[in-house]
Amino acid sequence: MQAPAYRYRDNPDAIRALVRPREVHRDVYIDDEVFRLEMEHLFANTWIYAGHASQAPNPGDFITCEIGGQPLLISRHTDGEIYVNYNRCAHKGTRIAGEPCGNAGKMFRCPYHGWAYRTDGSLLSVPLRKGYDGTGFEDTAMVRGLAPVKNFRVYRDFIFVKLNDGGPDFEAFFGDSLSTIDNMVDRSPEGRLILEGAPLRYMHRCNWKMLVENQTDTCHPMVAHESSAGTAVKVWKETGRNDRHPAIELLAPFTSTYKFYEEFGIRVWPNGHGHTGVTDSIHADYSEIPGYWEMMVDAYGEERAKAILGDIRHNTVYFPNIMVKGPIQTLRVFLPLAADRTLVESWTFRLAGAPDQLFARTLLYNRTINAPTSIVGHDDLEMYERIQTGLRADGHEWVNVQRLYDEDEEPDATVVVNGTSERQMRNQFNAWVRFMTQDMTGDMTGDMTGDVDPAAAALNPAPAAGAERPVA
Repeated sequence: MQAPAYRYRDNPDAIRALVRPREVHRDVYIDDEVFRLEMEHLFANTWIYAGHASQAPNPGDFITCEIGGQPLLISRHTDGEIYVNYNRCAHKGTRIAGEPCGNAGKMFRCPYHGWAYRTDGSLLSVPLRKGYDGTGFEDTAMVRGLAPVKNFRVYRDFIFVKLNDGGPDFEAFFGDSLSTIDNMVDRSPEGRLILEGAPLRYMHRCNWKMLVENQTDTCHPMVAHESSAGTAVKVWKETGRNDRHPAIELLAPFTSTYKFYEEFGIRVWPNGHGHTGVTDSIHADYSEIPGYWEMMVDAYGEERAKAILGDIRHNTVYFPNIMVKGPIQTLRVFLPLAADRTLVESWTFRLAGAPDQLFARTLLYNRTINAPTSIVGHDDLEMYERIQTGLRADGHEWVNVQRLYDEDEEPDATVVVNGTSERQMRNQFNAWVRFMTQDMTGDMTGDMTGDVDPAAAALNPAPAAGAERPVA
């Protein structure tokens, strides 16, 4: 039996060669080996969103998730703090919590042999423990309980996790991009978000990076959504009504012109983060909610309230796989399942202390735009699936990302550019290369793109010492 052929494993040059300054190789979207390496490296080397603290408000509350193929257990302990551990019994490896969320009471109990853990993950008890006397059990890691995730951070109730030790710390990784989360939280008169309701889940048969790129792709709405949002607006106008229907108010901006998107700007930050809507956005012209402005002025003062509500950013991408909409209080998580399969979760937040009508609009937006029943979401899904199949065609092996490219542009800078630029996509792929290869090379600084001949390195990589090599 032949061994599997590896082209990219243990070959950082081959990974780097997939990304050029103005284009990326199709393998980043369709190659199964690249996908496996993303899970092992990219999702272990970066800070990944894992959940929201409001999902576990009481002692014993827990949520589970999977990051880079690793099952994690997030719980609220009796000291009121959040703890993150690997969701694996120290004994035989059984997953301790099998549900997406719940309350464990005072302890987690393994359903296989009954080993029990406190809600901070420390070992509480082992059945027939005397059977381990004299065996050296006390010297093993098992006596400490569940294996903790060392690197996690709860930032304004958003829980982020980094599985590997290397690379930038939380503040260095996110930097000024955290201002989007700050703005969304500050929109609450109480300075607090409550994640409320189950997410809308929508399976996409495409690579996860297509969805991330789409969040700052402003040259597609007026084309891809013409037959849905455009038709809805046209039909509404034909009724002759002049009032603002809530759904039309949300859909109409999707028909905005190229000029609108060009002028509203894109801001990119280091490490792959960025947002559309610097000076304007599709969320800027929503109807006022009675009483909300007064609540904000009471909480923050008029000047500060004006600054908070005047920041109407469109889509903020937190690299690698979430998007936040502050003005409408939604969060989308792009969960990679395979090279050609992605589960999208769309979550909604209630602004604590704000009128219920604001949350009703958030829910309406999520149903209208992000649900599997959305007329807009289907447009995007159709494009993603066409790309996923089209990339297998041999006519072109490279995907173009050079719109408004400047040969002098810095790879990891904070800058505001034209709103139709593909600068943020290039920013994401620069970060992709760095965090994919970081623990392959130990080099965690600088731009790594465009230095390697793809024909020599990516498509015909040289064998690396100790690695399994391609078999003809």
